[in-house]
Amino acid sequence: MAAELTREEQAALAPYVTSLTGPVFALVNLPEVVKGALFARYSRSPKSLRRLFLDEFLDAGGLEAARLGGAGGDAGARRAEQLFERVFVEYGDDSVAQLGGVHLACEGSSNILTKVLEWGRLMAYLEQSTRYIPYDDRPDGRYRYHVPAELTGALRERYVATLDRSFDVYRAWLPKLRAFFEAKFPRDPAESEAVHRMTIRAKALDTLRGMLPAATTSNVGLYGTGQAYEQLLLRMRAHPLREVRDCADLMLVELRKVIPAFLKRVDVPERGGVWSAYLEETRRETRDVARRLLAPEPACGPGERGRADGPVSASEEVTLSDFDPDGEAKVVAAALYAVSSRPDAELLEIARRMTLEERSAVLAAYVGKRLNRRHRPGRAFERTSYRFDVLGDYGAFRDLQRHRLLTLEWQRLTPRHGYVVPEAIAEAGAADDWRRALIESAELHDAIEAAGLPEVASYAVAMAYRVRFYMDMNAREAMHVIELRTTPQGHPAYRRICQAMHRLIAERHPALAATMTFADHSSVDLERLEAERAAERRRGASH
Repeated sequence: MAAELTREEQAALAPYVTSLTGPVFALVNLPEVVKGALFARYSRSPKSLRRLFLDEFLDAGGLEAARLGGAGGDAGARRAEQLFERVFVEYGDDSVAQLGGVHLACEGSSNILTKVLEWGRLMAYLEQSTRYIPYDDRPDGRYRYHVPAELTGALRERYVATLDRSFDVYRAWLPKLRAFFEAKFPRDPAESEAVHRMTIRAKALDTLRGMLPAATTSNVGLYGTGQAYEQLLLRMRAHPLREVRDCADLMLVELRKVIPAFLKRVDVPERGGVWSAYLEETRRETRDVARRLLAPEPACGPGERGRADGPVSASEEVTLSDFDPDGEAKVVAAALYAVSSRPDAELLEIARRMTLEERSAVLAAYVGKRLNRRHRPGRAFERTSYRFDVLGDYGAFRDLQRHRLLTLEWQRLTPRHGYVVPEAIAEAGAADDWRRALIESAELHDAIEAAGLPEVASYAVAMAYRVRFYMDMNAREAMHVIELRTTPQGHPAYRRICQAMHRLIAERHPALAATMTFADHSSVDLERLEAERAAERRRGASH
């Protein structure tokens, strides 16, 4: 390639590519719209990317202005805008919108909003952690939680007063719980003071986070392509919550400063407007038909919820609601496919006739000698899947919801399913304050719901309350989720959930479960746990 370029062309090209000679190189110092348009043109041109850039995009001084001024009005950027207009908008080639991306920060987002932001598969997210960030400060004189614009008058005042009290209790117990953990887990002489201090701090924050309401705000960093942002914004603009819709408007303004051509359709009435209206209509009609066809659940009062803090059984917490009984044989057949010349159907029949030992031998060879949990097998494991119905606290849900290579959906957060009381809360003497804060949370939820604002009512619900959600994943993703979320340093709530998932898979597909060698079951004896929970329920019934 270098021989094809004149000295002048090399000098002009150098600021925009990482290599002038090699077959592999990256584009740098270019607006996203120029990079996207260049690659779109690249797919339909016999020229190399460097030559295409020189011939069709690099005007005298034009791209330099683009580099310094962003996607401004220079000739190169205008040409890119025009190409996008033709390929993306006129011809509807959506793949072009995958060619440019943006890092975006969404700050001060409620935990309700963060779950909306993090729903899409084709984006990357990092969220401020309630496990490492204390929420005992009051910037600008108020705690960090979202006050919904939908609330007015006395109900808004009650909302603020109730959430302030819950944060006050959290703030009061944070130093007490640190002291409790310092006494319970004294520093090992081999451990540094800094590491021990951070560990104790994380334990205290991890334990107390259930007292915080879903309105608690967080900061989220996102990276996505133009296509991913378009899909996210279309969903957000159809959302019933004002906070979500307002955030979508702010995001659109900022994204158009970087990738304007990628987002032309979002607020065009006959394009994105119709799309968002479709999403809103289907949600509303599905809810209406559910109200007609599903019998209403019996209501329970705040006092009953106050007693709904007992443990649920392992079978109630995690249920394997759907799986393929033939799934293990199918994975074995898929593992053999690429190393044989037999048809797929014939391999499946062979796998069905295999003994457990023979299947295990195939899977052991396919998985190999894994040195750590990041060494995962190939796509044969994607041939079977598991659907788990989970009833866990909202804090655990927030962690598990971040797994994107699976299908996950959740029900609205309410106090209906009761709440959890961490063992350390009871040991430290904080149980009464914990229950009082959570009962007030439920009562506030009910008041907002009675005012005709059920979606808004979820902001008031503390994260210790349980929420129902399902996780549908293939065996390859199940390996990743289970091994990652059962590590000893993980939160006990999601560790227990994922340990139960592994046990349920082992009951149906033992050879597959055996390949998940980094799934950790230390410190959690599920049979003992179930027996203890049964005993607790019996004691509760006797009082």
